[in-house]
Amino acid sequence: MDSAQITRLLNVGEPESVAADDPRIAGLAALAAQMGTPPGRDAPVREVMARLGDNWSALILKVLATGTYRHATLKRVIGALSSEGEISQRMLTLRLRALERDGFARRTEHATVPPRVCYDLTDLGRGLVAEFDRLLGWIETHEAAISAARARFRPD
Repeated sequence: MDSAQITRLLNVGEPESVAADDPRIAGLAALAAQMGTPPGRDAPVREVMARLGDNWSALILKVLATGTYRHATLKRVIGALSSEGEISQRMLTLRLRALERDGFARRTEHATVPPRVCYDLTDLGRGLVAEFDRLLGWIETHEAAISAARARFRPD
């Protein structure tokens, strides 16, 4: 997305035209480049952000940060910790595959009878969880301010 496209977006429905030197244009252009806005382009930033915002992936990562788990154990632990309730086996499998595809989780098959499969974090996954923990720390530090803002909020 170039600055002309961004300027057009900012001008739609506005009474005054956006100036060419409006700082939002450069900021949005940088964000668009980072997010992989053009259609058909591989956009890992957008996909990882969406993944962390889904109902399960962040919790799966946090649980895997504590150690290695078999699928059934992981399902039970996530169900016990989640405010969403139980995660279905299919949803857990889909989320684990996506985390594995992105390089955050590792699936290890053990040649035993019956077959045993375990999941843990990769180095990349541990790095992501460390950054996620920083965000959680920020949220905890600002919890009172967030609660106060919510109490003051009155939707139109």
